[in-house]
Amino acid sequence: MKVLVTGASGLLGHKIVKELMSGDYDIIAIYNKSRPVVEGGNVRWVQLDLVNTHLVEDLILKERPDVVVHAAAYTDVDGCEVNREYAWRVNVEATRSIVRASRVVRAFLIYVSTDYVFDGEKGLYKESDVPCPVNYYGLTKLIGEQLVITSDLLYTVVRTSAIYGVGPGKLNFATFVVDRLSKGESIFALVDQYVSPTLNTLLAKAIAEIMELKPMGILHVAGERMNRYDFAVRVADLFGLPKELIKEGRMKDMTHWKARRPRDSSLDVSKARSLLKTPFYDVNLSLKLFAEEYNRLGSG
Repeated sequence: MKVLVTGASGLLGHKIVKELMSGDYDIIAIYNKSRPVVEGGNVRWVQLDLVNTHLVEDLILKERPDVVVHAAAYTDVDGCEVNREYAWRVNVEATRSIVRASRVVRAFLIYVSTDYVFDGEKGLYKESDVPCPVNYYGLTKLIGEQLVITSDLLYTVVRTSAIYGVGPGKLNFATFVVDRLSKGESIFALVDQYVSPTLNTLLAKAIAEIMELKPMGILHVAGERMNRYDFAVRVADLFGLPKELIKEGRMKDMTHWKARRPRDSSLDVSKARSLLKTPFYDVNLSLKLFAEEYNRLGSG
């Protein structure tokens, strides 16, 4: 099976590539700037900026992958709010081109989306709940979803939440907590914002499983609902770091934010748990794996 992965240098994408390397796949891994140190005979690395949509389409038409995993996105929530044109080009126009080319070659498409398509007014959102994003990032990802859903492709939209773990890409909350507390520096963690923290390693395994099962439609794949403060405390406990350095913060105090955040964007994952064997929801396992990888590899 030939698989094309976008965002292969990201926190999630590089884990997807690593996961697929252990299987019988021909992998085409697209990265933008920095190529991860991941080597394997069944991986071909292609440097490509997704804003060059014609090049993206040309590559898919040339390679004719059986599966496309679209994990690339501009995920800086405040950045999307400020740089709306760029956010649109990456999150919407690139997705439109990937959908268009995938239709021609009849590839199965896995589109990685976000809990931020919801407004956060109730939490534990099901796949059938109506999205209502409160920021531009969430809006662009929702439009990307609609491009996929309204095509005649075979697809799975995978919504996830607060991805963390060891690896390249932007800073994530778990590594931030360990790095700061290890230096004896205090941090603020929100007690009134709830998410479903999701380990990149287990999410990648779940996506590999989805590639084989090909469940049509939307699937929520994420960890257990908790607020940012409780998650920071769990991480500190695991690493034996001083919890007293974790200070309670509240969303109203985040005056530096350019974009609104949902108050509770946690996801109901009962559908995915009934379909998949990967224990992506197990917070104890997730944190144990995270600690092992962090201690072995560092923060990435």
